Amino acid sequence: MLFAFLLLVFVVVGIENATLQETRNLAGDLHHVQGIDLDRDHFWVTSVDAASHKGYLDQFNRATAKFERRIDITDGPRFHPGGFSIHGDSIWVPVAEYKPHSTAVLEEIDKHTLAIKRKLPVSDHIGCLAVTNDNLIAGNWDARQFYVLDFSGKQIRVIDNPESNHYQDMKFVDGLLVASGVYNRTRGAIDWLQWPSMRLVRRLHSGVTDRGVLYTQEAMAIQGHDLYLVPEDGPSRLFHFVLSSF
Repeated sequence: MLFAFLLLVFVVVGIENATLQETRNLAGDLHHVQGIDLDRDHFWVTSVDAASHKGYLDQFNRATAKFERRIDITDGPRFHPGGFSIHGDSIWVPVAEYKPHSTAVLEEIDKHTLAIKRKLPVSDHIGCLAVTNDNLIAGNWDARQFYVLDFSGKQIRVIDNPESNHYQDMKFVDGLLVASGVYNRTRGAIDWLQWPSMRLVRRLHSGVTDRGVLYTQEAMAIQGHDLYLVPEDGPSRLFHFVLSSF
C-alpha cells in the first residue's frame, strides 16, 4: 500500500511546477512535429513527412495561431528537420537523414523571407540545435553528444551528454542550455544545464496530454517563464505553460 501511495505522489500532471495557461489548435497540415521557436509576431514549427521524404518549416501567426506559409527544407536524402532555434533574424534548423550516425546540414533561414541563406554540413544525424552569440550547439540522435561549431561550420569540440534524458529540442537562454526530452514513453523532463560544464541546475518532469503523449515528446520553446510545447503530430496543439520561479 505504501509503494502504491508513493507512485501516486510522483505522478506528474502537465509540467512539474508549471501552470497550463492555454491550449491552441494549430491549423495547417503538420506532419510528425519536431521543433518550435517564436518571436513577438510569429512562431515556426518543423515537421517531417516520412512517407514522402519531405521536411517542412511552417509559419503561424502568434496572435491567431493561424497558418501563414511553409517552405520545404529537404536537402536530398536529408529530410528530417529537428528542434531548432532563432538567433537574430535567422532561423537555424538542422536537417538530417532519418537514421542515426548519418549526415545533416544546418540551414540558416532568413526569418522574414524564409529564404535559405546557407547550409553547413555535419557528419552525423543532428536532431536539435541551440544557438549562442558565438557558437552553434548541435545534438545528435537522442542528443548523446553535442557538437560545438562556429558560424562557419568549423567543429570546435564534442561534449558527451551526462544525462540519460534524450533531448529533442533545446534553446540557449540566459547562459543556460534548456533542453526538453524523454526517457521513455511515460517519462520525460525539461533540463536546465550550465554551459559548457553541462551541470544540471534544474529539472522539471513531464506528464502526458489527454491523447497520452508526453508533453516533452518533441517541440519546446521558452521565453522567460513562458513555456511552449507542441508534442503531438497533426492535428497538433500548442500548449502554453507558465513556470514557477526558481
